[in-house]
Amino acid sequence: MSKTDTDTSRDREELGAAGSQLSTAPQEEQTILPGLGVTGWARWFWRQLTSMRVALLLLLLLSLGAIPGSLIPQTGADVSKVEDFRAAHKTLAPVYDKLGLFHVYSSVWFSAIYILLFVSLIGCIVPRTWQFVGQLRGRPPGAPRRLNRLPAHTTWRTTEDPERVREAALALLRKRRFRAHVVGDAVAAEKGYLRELGNLVFHIALIVLLVAFASGQLYKSDGTKLMVEGDGFSNALPMYDDFKSGSLFQPDDLVPFSFTLKDFKGTYELSGPNRGTARTFQARIAYNKGAYGKQTTTTIKVNEPLKIDDSKVYLVSHGYAPVITVRDGKGKVVYRDAVPLLPLDGNVTSQGVVKVMDGYRDADGKKEQLGIKAFFLPTYGGAGMEIASAFPALLNPVLNLEPYHGDLGVDSGLPQSVYQLDKSHMKDYKDAKGAQLRDNLKPGETMKLPGGAGSITFEKDVKEWAGFEIVQEPGGGWALTGALAAIFGLAGSLFIQRRRVWVRAVRGADGVTVVEMAGLGRSESAKVPEELGDLAAILYDQAPGAPDPGDPAATPDPQAVPAEGAEK
Repeated sequence: MSKTDTDTSRDREELGAAGSQLSTAPQEEQTILPGLGVTGWARWFWRQLTSMRVALLLLLLLSLGAIPGSLIPQTGADVSKVEDFRAAHKTLAPVYDKLGLFHVYSSVWFSAIYILLFVSLIGCIVPRTWQFVGQLRGRPPGAPRRLNRLPAHTTWRTTEDPERVREAALALLRKRRFRAHVVGDAVAAEKGYLRELGNLVFHIALIVLLVAFASGQLYKSDGTKLMVEGDGFSNALPMYDDFKSGSLFQPDDLVPFSFTLKDFKGTYELSGPNRGTARTFQARIAYNKGAYGKQTTTTIKVNEPLKIDDSKVYLVSHGYAPVITVRDGKGKVVYRDAVPLLPLDGNVTSQGVVKVMDGYRDADGKKEQLGIKAFFLPTYGGAGMEIASAFPALLNPVLNLEPYHGDLGVDSGLPQSVYQLDKSHMKDYKDAKGAQLRDNLKPGETMKLPGGAGSITFEKDVKEWAGFEIVQEPGGGWALTGALAAIFGLAGSLFIQRRRVWVRAVRGADGVTVVEMAGLGRSESAKVPEELGDLAAILYDQAPGAPDPGDPAATPDPQAVPAEGAEK
């Protein structure tokens, strides 16, 4: 064995408890394969699973596993995009199905990584927490026998009594927020416990994030609702146009509230290179929290949702709903309503369908159903601009109507979209020239159906509609709390250093007190010698140095902290 190895072993023995427990991190032990038996293998597997190395590996795997969930269409987010992907990739889609890449976050392999990481973090945190609590309840260990063997060390002689020096050192260290006490002929002090606390907070925050993420996925709900000005909404499943939720969601989990869309306001740039660009999108609503809550008026803007407990109401879309009146052959009003039309471009060129299912009779009194294709331009640009709006605001609105009569197919029991017209059992109307009847109407104008079959009026009132997305994520607040706690915990574990300081004062053979100061940190850092030098300078002022026997004029410099192994 070399002299260096011998010195290192001796240093360890001399430090003893003084150099131990500067961290709650588990000690890396030499891996020894267990003997045969279920208990031995279970113990070995548990030690591997709760090691920091495996926890970091699982965290990396979880991050990598989330990548396909962001790049590949997911059934939980958009089923239509998944079907389009399957149609476009006939060979790749079956492979993705077998690997669960179309539902990554609910797949077996992602859940396995998630659960193993959860167990690994708990297995790391519990023993470290008990160890840290034990350190807080205990006291800093006593000084090692040879302080001059520590990396940061200084010493000097003084005429002050050893008890007086120890009292001054104890007061100084406590003033600097060290935990300090007298052990024998030395003062032992320790500082920087927040480093270990930050480390534990960081790991606990990761568990909070995992739990919040899991609860958010299992109990979440996400629905959409299109509302015309004046419409009301109650947060119940039948009121949604589209709705999806987590696997453990129950209808009773919905936050009870309701609201009415008072009006929608949208403004646009009127000139310049950004002409037509939206400047303001906001919906004024009146909402009630709970069944008997007080009505409150507020405004929802883009990226400024309404928050009600765990629910958030987002404003996501906008369009126009021209008011259309349909009369039958005898002039009786059989339909009058604002018809929401879906935008096709940035200038809100819109299209939709009006379906008159009941009450209509033609000129001969025969019952029929009407289907009217509607094409709306908020700003009609004149000849040559019949197919697209020139501006998104209502500057020159024009409604193009194309009526049909017959059977809409709504009584067949098969579902159909309210925005599409099934013309398989419908007939078109002919104009005076024998062509399909189709006409542009301005607000207040009326289209006459041939043969006295009735009329269709584009009323002067053009309403607007707003599309809302109602999202409920129970774990959102916990996730935010966990993320903030993880940041602060990580900052504490990185920037706070745990260190120990010892001050020994003993009377020498010549009757003069010998003062020794030494510091030890968890890792090599310039902060420990600097802090020790600062403390030594203050203590030196209270216990000034005495001349050395061989050199009466010599006075030591307590701020000079020699390198490891050197003596002053």
